[in-house]
Amino acid sequence: MVLPAQRALVPLDSVLGLLDLLLDETADEQSAVAPLAESLDGAELAGVLWRTRRVRAAVARWRRRDQELSALLSSARELAELRDLDALLDRLVARAHDLVGTDVTYLSEFDQETDELRVRSTLGTFAPEFRRLRVPPGKGLAGKVVSTRSPQWTTNYDHYLDAPHDAEIDEAVRAEGLVSLLGVPLVAGDRVLGVLFAANRDEHAFTPEEIALLSAFADHAAVVLQTVHLLAQARASAEAARAANEDLARTMAARERASAVHQDLTNAVLRGGTAHEVARTLAASLGRSVEIFDRDLAPLASARTDASGESVTAHVRAAVERSRTTGRCVFLDPSDDGAAVVVAVVAAETLLGAILVGYGDLALGSVERRTIERAAQIVALLALKREAVAEAEERVRGELISDILLGDGAHREELMLRARARGVRLESLRMVVAVLVPRDRRRAAVQALGTWRPGLLAGEHAGCVVVLTDAADPDSAATEVRECVGAPVLVVADAPVATWGELGGRFEPLRQCAELLHGMGIQDTAVNAAAYQPYLALFGARRDGIVAFTEAVLGPMLRWDRDHSTDLVKTLRVYVDSHGSPARAARALNVHINTVSQRLDRITMLLGPDWREPEPFFRVTVAVRMHALATGL
Repeated sequence: MVLPAQRALVPLDSVLGLLDLLLDETADEQSAVAPLAESLDGAELAGVLWRTRRVRAAVARWRRRDQELSALLSSARELAELRDLDALLDRLVARAHDLVGTDVTYLSEFDQETDELRVRSTLGTFAPEFRRLRVPPGKGLAGKVVSTRSPQWTTNYDHYLDAPHDAEIDEAVRAEGLVSLLGVPLVAGDRVLGVLFAANRDEHAFTPEEIALLSAFADHAAVVLQTVHLLAQARASAEAARAANEDLARTMAARERASAVHQDLTNAVLRGGTAHEVARTLAASLGRSVEIFDRDLAPLASARTDASGESVTAHVRAAVERSRTTGRCVFLDPSDDGAAVVVAVVAAETLLGAILVGYGDLALGSVERRTIERAAQIVALLALKREAVAEAEERVRGELISDILLGDGAHREELMLRARARGVRLESLRMVVAVLVPRDRRRAAVQALGTWRPGLLAGEHAGCVVVLTDAADPDSAATEVRECVGAPVLVVADAPVATWGELGGRFEPLRQCAELLHGMGIQDTAVNAAAYQPYLALFGARRDGIVAFTEAVLGPMLRWDRDHSTDLVKTLRVYVDSHGSPARAARALNVHINTVSQRLDRITMLLGPDWREPEPFFRVTVAVRMHALATGL
């Protein structure tokens, strides 16, 4: 039996060298395999060399994969620490750029409402329009990634036909010089967050390892990105909840403050408080100065928290008018909730006043504004109450005056008791003063006269305002009443009587005298009725009788003056006042005596030759004086 030839043993050093070759990427393959040639034939040596290369390639892939996974895990840990969205997107792009090593890396965020992709972060780009790129739904490689939710790539984008192109996208890609592109989706659950791109400026066939690596990184990035979104939403929700709690706390505090103010204001009405109390309560609540004005926007009450205050300017008046139509607060500076604010005090459509709240640190929110508006309602109630009391008092005083002037003395004690209830002693009243004033001003006149002097009675009676007073001089009494009421007004007084029971007999002549003067056009003066008794005796209170008498006596001369633009009537009046002396009349008129004589001759021609006889001269004198009264001279 022939035994096969015994094989040569492979030396241990050669085996160890071969194992070192497998672990060392930089080792020389020929140097490590050469010692085996002495122990192996050519086919065996080729087989060892082939297997060695396969093992070395696998080890290199595992080592590279290990490095990529290490880098991926390191990136995931680093990204998980970021909370700012913009910084996170920039870091995502930078890490992906390092991992895949392409020329350009960028990330497009997906808009859930418009289905658009918008570039948010780039690295390696130089064209500015690329950083503003928007990808319409379903367009280009990006649209394909979103619709399939899987990686998409191309070695040459110009030849990519799997999705419709968009002119703007193609122009941006060409401007950036991109040729090969790889896009992987950022998916969290069933939601696409965006697309991560890696691109080169030359043709490049992306390997499965590159696609898997970028996809794995995108998966990690999507989780981190979704976490950041959720944390941002949680922070926003927490902030909104905190703000809502603060708003609720402020609103509750404001409501409690407003409730307390409203209760204080209501109590003020119930216990008969005044506008001053409303101003103080509102100022203490708001920490601002408060001014309350009456219907004429004159100051009524004030509560100051500082040394300054708003005046009633045209701007404030305009704001009051705007508030009057709505009943709501009007800011003097609409852009500042700390500015002064105005609210009109109204009842139905009647303006009763206004409230002006000054500047302050407390912002006037809806609750504070409502508090001011309620204060305006309280002021309106107080004003209506005050006016109702005043109106009732005026009516009572007017009825008392009417009973005094029309009484027959049967109810003397009752009248005295009613007068004393008003703070008036009838036994001290000695004079009647009649005031002719328009109807719409009578109430104001009565209110003004109520503060003229103590112990008098003022009210409406028989179409005029009547004052019963203890004054002793009719001239001074008439003048004082006129000044108290305010011009234009006609005031007529008469001499004092011995007892108050005689007052009723003095009123009717006073009223007739006032109507006589008013009918003659005299509407703004204060007179003593005694000076006009002769005219009342001649003509009564009828103006038409006076006009007819004046026309009958002076008619030719009046017509001459009108036709020739002369003033013979004035010359005649001065002549009458000068006791029929031409010389005195000339001095009064500041003309020569011959001029007066010539005018008297003209008057004689017009009135007749006997006008200076005693009886005709009396009628001429009366007519001239009545004409002077009628013309306001």
